[in-house]
Amino acid sequence: MADILIVEDDEAIAELIRMNLCAEHYHCVCAHDGMEGADWIGRERFDLILLDIMLPKLDGYELLEYIKPSGIPVIFLTAKGAVEDRIRGLKAGADDYLVKPFQVGELLARVEAVLRRMGSNGRQLELGDVTIDPESRQVTRGGCPVTLTAKEFDLLVELVQNKNVALYREQLYEKVWREPFLGETRTLDSHIQRLRKKLGWEERIKTIFRIGYRLEG
Repeated sequence: MADILIVEDDEAIAELIRMNLCAEHYHCVCAHDGMEGADWIGRERFDLILLDIMLPKLDGYELLEYIKPSGIPVIFLTAKGAVEDRIRGLKAGADDYLVKPFQVGELLARVEAVLRRMGSNGRQLELGDVTIDPESRQVTRGGCPVTLTAKEFDLLVELVQNKNVALYREQLYEKVWREPFLGETRTLDSHIQRLRKKLGWEERIKTIFRIGYRLEG
């Protein structure tokens, strides 16, 4: 079932949303300000983000700019219900816009609709001249196809979805190979080297001493 991040500064509303989504078997976590939301996005992978606009520390529009390169769909939840606010939210890149107060049933229907749409039309990821289509598992560089192995592709998606975040070798290995990391780094390191060469990312994928790798965007 989908993993959903709820970024809402009103803790009572956040908990109400979380309880109703969990009752439908979604896995949810809550953040109560924009910076906490950004921290969660940097640590975990989510299938959908429910995002308030009026947030402390980092507002919803600012956080949306941080989210967009990851390709994670976003539904704005906000009391700002004027037509111009809706237009601004959708033009900023939100996938849907729900005005408070709302019925829980409507929220669940919109969540289901966005997840269904993203599942059948996976959003492309882009960085520089490289475009990644998670649905077809195709990669292009400057419009030309790039041939990647299955593990190279999975590793690339993991790096792009965590752009500008230092990732530990064991974290990358366990997410991509889906087996315990036993300390042997040659497999991961060789895949990183091939990605650098195939994508021309020799300077973009940085080696972080004693940690792992960071993709710079």
